[in-house]
Amino acid sequence: MAGTLYLCATPIGNLEDMTFRCVRVLKEADLIAAEDTRNSIRLLNHFEIRTPMTSYHEYNKIEKGRKLVEKLQEGLDIALITDAGTPGISDPGEELVRMCREAGICVTAVPGAAACITALTISGLPTRRFAFEAFLPTDKKERALILEELKKETRTIVLYEAPHRLLKTLELLLDALGDRQVRVCRELTKKHETVYEATLSGAVSYYKEEKPRGECVLVIRGKDAEEIRREQQQSWEEISLEAHMEQYLTKGMDRKEAMKQVAKDRGVSKREVYQALLQQKED
Repeated sequence: MAGTLYLCATPIGNLEDMTFRCVRVLKEADLIAAEDTRNSIRLLNHFEIRTPMTSYHEYNKIEKGRKLVEKLQEGLDIALITDAGTPGISDPGEELVRMCREAGICVTAVPGAAACITALTISGLPTRRFAFEAFLPTDKKERALILEELKKETRTIVLYEAPHRLLKTLELLLDALGDRQVRVCRELTKKHETVYEATLSGAVSYYKEEKPRGECVLVIRGKDAEEIRREQQQSWEEISLEAHMEQYLTKGMDRKEAMKQVAKDRGVSKREVYQALLQQKED
């Protein structure tokens, strides 16, 4: 029988966040695949875990992934850990999970800490709906596309950033999204954990004077839905009623349904649309 791949969440800073189950699974596994073995050995030594370890990271995820799948097919149980937090979230574990699923290998999670969820829950911003973007792309064109999408995002936005790129990222976000509320969460679960509350413009000013330290999670308020509605209404008002109607008629709507949708777009009653169209026809 094939083995099981265990996605083991490890602490993001505070070793007390290691779960009893995670320690047991890491001890019982046949092999541990770690993003950085030099970093993980300290964690394993602390909990007296002697299981053999191998590296699995961004630069060997395909070749090494195939080898790990072969070992799983041979019946070995493998535990996957990242440098900190939950494997598969913004790390190469996502690729290994896909390969295992395609091979029919059982994949299960040993849940625990995740920086994105930790920051979101203590931010004070809406948590019911959120969009996780991890790190913004380094490629300018790809990054511009993501920022363009985020302009109209009404959900709370969660991003990761390294301290040396924090100021530049805040400036990019301010330019793209406008002056939204933001929380800059640093050193999560550690002794010097901080949550800096500001607007994006305020955060830019602050970090021009204060050098950021430690990995950061940015939690940004989504765009107000009412503001989007007003913008959409304004854009519709820039075209004629006939052109507005034609957009829906060409999609196969009958005239009655088209008038109803046009009225909704413009924030008026269907009767007002009917009367305006009638008047334009008479004129």
